[in-house]
Amino acid sequence: MPTTITIRDIPDEIYEKLKVQARLHQRSINSEVIFYLGKMVRSHRPDPEQIIARAKKLKQQAKGSLSMREIQRSIKLGQI
Repeated sequence: MPTTITIRDIPDEIYEKLKVQARLHQRSINSEVIFYLGKMVRSHRPDPEQIIARAKKLKQQAKGSLSMREIQRSIKLGQI
């Protein structure tokens, strides 16, 4: 069963942008808000434990051959 929430004090600029986006997507403002909330909730965020496990695996494979600069570069590129 759907739940109702109320959002107060939405800044005018955000509300106006939301209205434009809703119009472009042929949705009500309410449907647009639900769409963006769903998108945000479903967005992929890596689990810190998975990141640590991957880093340990890479370290073991590298056997200490990576410099700190190479490690930082891999992190920036999203490879870790």
